[in-house]
Amino acid sequence: MKIETRYNYEKSWTLTSQKDILKIIEEEVGNTDVEGVYTYIKEAIKGGKEISVGSCKFRINKKV
Repeated sequence: MKIETRYNYEKSWTLTSQKDILKIIEEEVGNTDVEGVYTYIKEAIKGGKEISVGSCKFRINKKV
């Protein structure tokens, strides 16, 4: 699964690696269950939803 991210102040979506996504989650929510939040994001965006965590949005990359 490829995930795109976008901060509120950005206009375009960026394809983001798992390593960078985990860093973003840690920056946004602190050292809570980062892996758990990542798992939740993956499950939630499967249906095409956008998920916000702090000031960053996540969505599935729809391009094949």
